[in-house]
Amino acid sequence: MSAIRFHSIALVAFRRILVHVPRNPAIRKFATRTRQDKAPGTISLALKGVMVGAVFGTGWSGYNFFKGSGPTDHMLHEHVSPVELEKLPDVKIVRTIVNESDDSGLELLLFQFQTCPFCCKVRAFLDYSGLSYSIVEVDAVLRQDIKWSKTKKVPILLVKSKTGKYIQLTDSSMIISALYSYIRDKTYDIEQLVQYYPSISYENDTGRKVSEILNRYFLMFKDHTVKTSVNETQEEERKWRIWADDHLVHLISPNVYRSFDEAFETFNWFSDVGEWSIHFPKWERDLMVYVGAIAMWAIAKRLKKRHQLNDDVRSHIYDACDQWIAEIEKKETTFHGGANPNLADLAVFGILNSMEGCQAFKDCLENTKVGPWFYSVKKQILENRGKVI
Repeated sequence: MSAIRFHSIALVAFRRILVHVPRNPAIRKFATRTRQDKAPGTISLALKGVMVGAVFGTGWSGYNFFKGSGPTDHMLHEHVSPVELEKLPDVKIVRTIVNESDDSGLELLLFQFQTCPFCCKVRAFLDYSGLSYSIVEVDAVLRQDIKWSKTKKVPILLVKSKTGKYIQLTDSSMIISALYSYIRDKTYDIEQLVQYYPSISYENDTGRKVSEILNRYFLMFKDHTVKTSVNETQEEERKWRIWADDHLVHLISPNVYRSFDEAFETFNWFSDVGEWSIHFPKWERDLMVYVGAIAMWAIAKRLKKRHQLNDDVRSHIYDACDQWIAEIEKKETTFHGGANPNLADLAVFGILNSMEGCQAFKDCLENTKVGPWFYSVKKQILENRGKVI
């Protein structure tokens, strides 16, 4: 049976795509288009994902619920909740961030690569939110510290629930949405809340089975009645969080691994900022630097082709920085969130922060106006972050 065209189930009912505009400040403008071909069956799947939490008898809801049924239900292969662990895996914690003002009651353990864009997003959120957490630095090549996990991608966040079990969260945007929702209302256990972000699998356009986490950009609230102004603000924030994941992040690798020399320089910076010489034996550190640089240099070439970037890859990331700053300038505020960073600010910051020590980032500072915003967000994050021990 031929594969049915089936885009991201979680986002299909509300997603907006930001149209790329050539890098010319005089003609740059912001534009969106809304998907018109919403398949009823796809919407049905989105509804089912949101409603799994109904077994808890709560009144939680995302901002949008959708109804419908149709012929695509058969494409659902799996529909599972986050994994639960009875105890923490036996791993080495390299550092802990302790914030005396943290009243969340959360016990968090983050498995990460220090310079992974998605890990940087999660850390930016945790630090800005003033949360305490511990870090396990994962070997980017051997990945021994996550051998206990079925998923081999980071970030992985383990969250202790009221039952004493550890809930495994594996998507950066879902982690941020779930924790932010919990911080806003601690009435319910995090174990219940994450049921609103189930994982499903389906066949994509090529017939390949892929996984998707539903609702990962949605914030969950008890009150079904949301003020229109708040709804619109959250939708705008969500739109730029999606842009960061779907567009901006794909420009990082082709730029920081543009040449072999840049790739090697980048991995040496990764080693320094991640303190690989401290946390790993020398042979393992060297393996990560040399094998990683060679592998990512080759992969970056394929990524450039996949994302249809021309040979001047710098121009694409300059365009993205210009587009983001133009949106903030249109608001006439310091941040996208106004006087303070919102989740969109933290998402974009986290992704750019992943290349802060690379030549590509220095070039962005010299050729775009992203610097003042970036360092303003960084200042807020550092002011809120706890002590590193």
